[in-house]
Amino acid sequence: ILDAAGLHSVCQSARCPNKATCFSQRTVTFLILGDLCTRGCRFCAVGKGTPLPPDPEEPVHVAETVAALELRYVVVTSVTRDDLPDGGAKHFAEVVRHIRALSPQTVIELLIPDFQGSAAAIDTVTAARPDVIGHNIETVRRLFGAVRPGASFERSFEVLRMVKAAAPAVLSKSGFMVGLGETTEEVVELLETLRAAWCGMVTIGQYLQPSPAQVPVIEYIPPPLFARYESLAGEMGFPAAAAGPLVRSSYGAAALLARVKSRALQPR
Repeated sequence: ILDAAGLHSVCQSARCPNKATCFSQRTVTFLILGDLCTRGCRFCAVGKGTPLPPDPEEPVHVAETVAALELRYVVVTSVTRDDLPDGGAKHFAEVVRHIRALSPQTVIELLIPDFQGSAAAIDTVTAARPDVIGHNIETVRRLFGAVRPGASFERSFEVLRMVKAAAPAVLSKSGFMVGLGETTEEVVELLETLRAAWCGMVTIGQYLQPSPAQVPVIEYIPPPLFARYESLAGEMGFPAAAAGPLVRSSYGAAALLARVKSRALQPR
């Protein structure tokens, strides 16, 4: 179905280990704005290079596919498009509007890039009023530069703050990986940083090297430590947190939102 519509999924492009589970449950995370990224994050299997211009029909095709599959919850993410003046923000907004038109009951979650810190781009996305907006911090501050060249820890943190400031009613979300050489203390500090940005939901998963071209796994985190991280997040005031070896920001997104729908996020 995706191929017939000329669409991409992060499930396939990023070689997600949960692809079979998600597809069997009729869930998918759409990857818009092409499948070539203008950045070179060292953990990611998505192709890098010079992308083609955005397909103006893509928002319609995504919406038609959501309707055809009768999806009740949809996650939409993208490659990073530093070549576009708005980073693709308008394209995200168009996807939301078209899904709303064809599937008004569908819950829409966006997982956005940093848009180079553009407040105007954030305003464009939040004005479309998706239900959830996520931006993944990916790793702790000390490892950020080595794992995410071209990105900025401070900029990603500020994106989360801008999302919440621009649209207080929209649930915000972030996720990061462990197993890259971070310490437990650094993970706790990162959780505190995310909570300070009024982040409502957080996901923590084991980094798995998608191919020999990406950075190696430094450590496999034992399940009890994942359980401790999830418990700590709850103690810090996150309305919902998920931590585990195969946890990903989009995996089980509907279930995570179900934990917080009836709760209002209060800033610390």
